[in-house]
This record gives sequence, C-alpha cells and structure tokens, in this order.
Amino acid sequence: MRLSRYFLPILRETPKESEIVSHRLMLRAGMLRQEAAGIYAWLPLGFRVLKKIEQIVREEMNRAGAVELLMPTLQLADLWRESERYEAYGPEMLRIQDRHKRELLYGPTNEEMITEIFRAYVRSYKNLPLNLYHIQWKFRDEQRPRFGVMRGREFLMKDAYSFDIDEAGARLSYNRMFVAYLRTFARMGLKAIPMRAETGPIGGDLSHEFIILAETGESGVYCNKDVLNLPVPGEDIDYNGDLTPIVREWTAPYAATEDVHDATRFEREVPAEKRIHTRGIEVGQIFYFGTKYSVPMKATVTGPDGAEKPIHGGSYGVGVSRLVGAIIEASHDEAGIKWPEAVAPFKVGLLNLKQGDSATDAACEKLYRELNTRGVDVLYDDTDERAGAKFASMDLIGLPWQVIVGPKGLADGKVELKRRSDGSRENVSPADVLARLAP
Repeated sequence: MRLSRYFLPILRETPKESEIVSHRLMLRAGMLRQEAAGIYAWLPLGFRVLKKIEQIVREEMNRAGAVELLMPTLQLADLWRESERYEAYGPEMLRIQDRHKRELLYGPTNEEMITEIFRAYVRSYKNLPLNLYHIQWKFRDEQRPRFGVMRGREFLMKDAYSFDIDEAGARLSYNRMFVAYLRTFARMGLKAIPMRAETGPIGGDLSHEFIILAETGESGVYCNKDVLNLPVPGEDIDYNGDLTPIVREWTAPYAATEDVHDATRFEREVPAEKRIHTRGIEVGQIFYFGTKYSVPMKATVTGPDGAEKPIHGGSYGVGVSRLVGAIIEASHDEAGIKWPEAVAPFKVGLLNLKQGDSATDAACEKLYRELNTRGVDVLYDDTDERAGAKFASMDLIGLPWQVIVGPKGLADGKVELKRRSDGSRENVSPADVLARLAP
C-alpha cells in the first residue's frame, strides 16, 4: 500500500480525551475515531490489526474443534426471560422495541440464543460434544466507558459455547478451550495468565480469566511468578487427548483476581520473593456453568439409557477489539507502538528519504514490487514529507520492520534495515532485505 493513497490520519498532538497509553496511541496513529462515548469507528490501520487478531482467534478455535456460525446482534427479550436473566442482568443491557412493540435487546452475550439454536436441532447424546462459536459485535451500556477500546460500550468478541451430556464431558470441553486460549494469546506475542475468577452474571462455579499483567489494568491480581515461565503447547497439540496435565500445570501456581483472592492461601503457598501483586487486563474468560441455561430453557438430549437429560454447558469469550489495546499496553515505547509481527497492520514500512530522486525512487519501487510479489505486507511512504516526519510516523504506527532508502546509502549499494522491537539497525543490500523479510 502506498501511503500517498492510504487513509492514515496521524495526529501530532496527544488528544485530551485519552487516559491511558493504548488509547492515546490508537488515536494518534489514526487507528480509530470516537463517534460517541465508548463507541468507535475503526479506521483502516486499526481495522487491519483487528482482522489479524480475529483470524488468529478463528484459527485456534477451529484447531480445537469448535465450529463457527454467526448470530445476530439483536435478540428477543423473551429468550432472556426464559433463562430468568432479563431483569437480573442490569442497566448494562440495552433494551429496545421495534415498530411492532416487540421487546428486543442488543446482545451483551449469547448463552440464551445459542441454547435456543441447540435445542431446535440436537436431540441425541450421539451428536455431542459440540462447540459452536461466532465473532460478533456486542453492546454493554457501561455507566462510565473509558480507556478507549479497553472499556468501550460496543466491542468485538469471540464467544464459544460447549454442549456435553454430563459434567465430566463438559470439563473436557473446558480444558480444550483453556489450552486453546493459551495458544491464541501466545501467537499474538502476549503472556496471558489464567487466573481463578468470579463467574458473575454468566453463572456457574468454575471460571478462569486470562490476564495480561499491566499497571493500567482494571483489576488487581495476585500470582506466583513461576506461572510466567510455563511452556505454551505447540500447534501439534492433540485436542482429543488428555489435556488435564497441561491445565493442572498452569493452575497449580497461585493465580487469582482480587474478587476471589485468598490472602491466607497466597501467603502460605507463595514464597515472598515469588509473590506478584499488580493489576491486569482481562483479554478472555472461560466458564463452566452446568445446567444453568438448559434446565429453564428445556435444552435436553436423549442419553445412552434413553432418558432425557439437560445438557451441561460452558461459554468462552475473547475480547477481540480489547486485545488491540492490550497488545499496545504490553508493547510500546515513548515513540509509539511496537507491534508483534503476527498482528501488525503491515510487516514492513518502506521509507523513501528523497522522493523525486530517480535513484531512490527506482530502488523503492523495485523493493516495493518484489516484497509485494512475495506476499509481504508493505506500507510504502512515497510522500514528500521531510525525513524526520517519516521516521516519527513509522515509529508511531509501530510496524515490525523499516526499510530506509536514501541517496547516500544507495551510493554504496546499501539500504538501512531497522527492527522496531529493539531499535537495532544495519546497512544491507536490497537483496539482503528480500532474503530477510521475504524468505
């Protein structure tokens, strides 16, 4: 993509409404624009990151055996009355009526709707286990939306729902999602720690939040430092095998949110030098809630003995849009964002330091063409901005690599290759750039 033809409204000044680093940098880098309190338009650069994150989530859900569908954003209030959550959910639910006075709501989550879909089609235990998921926009009418996408009212979420014949099967499904979440966040360059957590309005008595440690997080967390060094399963993980040892390894060290923190146990189990008490950003949460929805909504299947049994359920959420902010909180410096390569909007920023010079123009055009041919996402700064402004913009938007082309280096057959993550620079030939960035 040529910057001269791209829509990238970079801000030079820090917006007054930004409160935390990720919000400030997303606004300055032209990734989004606030349209109302807690509601944002995703501009092209931010949208590319959002789609990269969404695709990683999708790939890991599919790998774990979940099946994708798409449910609507609007739901009938009657479904929520069946589960007895309509009145209990609170003012965060946006309740509306259509022209026929039917009561609707803008979905904050989808346990009721997916249960209604399940009971319409599945009759036998032979069709279980089943895990259905979608990636869809949600709305929760936060009283005080703040911190940009970290606590907005409208947000993109992956929510999956498992169905099993009994608790034993449901816990196996829970373990699959537990392991899939470890892999999902690791692929984005994040260390997400599973912590015991409250179940809240979802229900049930088993839940883990996946937390990124950050001082700007919304809640206090406590954990054993050992959990930071545990290995994440590889892509060859067998989801049909026994995942209990992996889950046990990750849940053995103490790790809990402040809502369920046990100070006595923490001090008893964790040596003083290994205690971590900080704040964290929730990027995902998983729940086992048993028959909470299947009993009131009459979602049953015929068991092996021919008797009707209520299914045991679980739900599994990932904050896709929130992850954009969380990654920035975890990976930035004073100059701007430092994107992990897997989620970067472009892999390479190509800078022409003397636009209009025949030699630099020709070298840039050749690199741009050859990188694109080899499937490398490139943002080519072909504008006539001064060099300093180009450097500042590229550091701000945080692309993993910068290829800097100027007349002085070209005279020696070299261009400069900069790695954004650590700021390292080296002079290499254009051929070496291709070998490094497009193997």
